[in-house]
Amino acid sequence: MPKKGKGGKNKRRGKNIDPEHNKRELVFKEDGQEYAQVTRMLGNGRLEAYCFDGQKRQCHIRGQMKRRVWINTDDIILIGLRDYQDEKADVIMKYTPDEVRSLKEYKEIPDSIKVDDTEEDMNGEIVFQRMGNNEESDSSSSDDIKNI
Repeated sequence: MPKKGKGGKNKRRGKNIDPEHNKRELVFKEDGQEYAQVTRMLGNGRLEAYCFDGQKRQCHIRGQMKRRVWINTDDIILIGLRDYQDEKADVIMKYTPDEVRSLKEYKEIPDSIKVDDTEEDMNGEIVFQRMGNNEESDSSSSDDIKNI
């Protein structure tokens, strides 16, 4: 008997994937490559990145990475420098937060770089903050409770 369920083969294809199995080998920079942090997205497959050699460069996202790897602001990326244009570069790969921590341990990137771990730290929790004056909100909320 065939399996029940809606959807195609793509639904079943990723069913038993173990997240620990997706660990990849750490890639270090080679000659003609540099580590960089994304400062802003420009659109059309381009971004502006601050390289750790002290220069800002406009980078182009390769076609293989488009629609497969999502790059956001403050991500750490590996770029390939161009021989003929020093102010432009090509994105080779994006590092995960775990890989960035490993690069810091190996002293490949500066320790001052902040790793954005909001997904791991929050664990699905929502934090609410009170807005406005504390005195006014406390007295009005206690009055509302008494009136009910």
